[in-house]
Amino acid sequence: MTTTWRTDTDIQADVFDEFDWDPEVEVTDVGVEVDDAVVTLTGTVNSYAIKWAAERAALRVAGVRAVANDIVVKPRGFEPRSDAEIARAVADALSWSFDVPAGRIQATVEPSGNVVLEGTVDWQHQRKAAERVVRPVAGVTSVVNRIRIVQPTIASDAIRAGIEQAFVRDATVDAGRVQVQVEAGTVHLTGTVRSTAEREAAEQVAWRSRGVTDVTNEIHVAP
Repeated sequence: MTTTWRTDTDIQADVFDEFDWDPEVEVTDVGVEVDDAVVTLTGTVNSYAIKWAAERAALRVAGVRAVANDIVVKPRGFEPRSDAEIARAVADALSWSFDVPAGRIQATVEPSGNVVLEGTVDWQHQRKAAERVVRPVAGVTSVVNRIRIVQPTIASDAIRAGIEQAFVRDATVDAGRVQVQVEAGTVHLTGTVRSTAEREAAEQVAWRSRGVTDVTNEIHVAP
């Protein structure tokens, strides 16, 4: 495969095209700046879900090394909700989700619609699900996810060997470009990959291992 060097102007144009392509991204007042392949998003949107979708869209663009999301959420089209109303809606959203373990997540709503999630779950996908169901709640402007992963203790060498074998099986990760270190359930990933998508894929592989309670991803992206 031939690798083509991409200028910041190329990346900026593709980010705007990706916004237009993605039906989850409704951004008419969002600015995109690119410096050394690092994208900065600015402006305002109606919901936190749109802000998050814009960030994910930018990360999908080839050549992007990182995204700084400075978009401000300013809900429009309905009467402002009180923190108590937002809290009830968040609690309902969590209780209705099959992917979120019942009774294990607590949500606190701080001023201006900032939601803090706390508690414990068994897996990272459950932790992410809790955040996912809260994002679209009307009035939510940001989500801080402090949910902890609780797993049985497994030897570090066994965790590392399992993750390395999973990299070899995974078509989206170049196993030879990622290094794995494990200490007390925390996985530390380093190395250099070709895209943010590959960087995130490597992290997701690590999270699927039994015994993992945290993942530190310091993989470098060099398109």
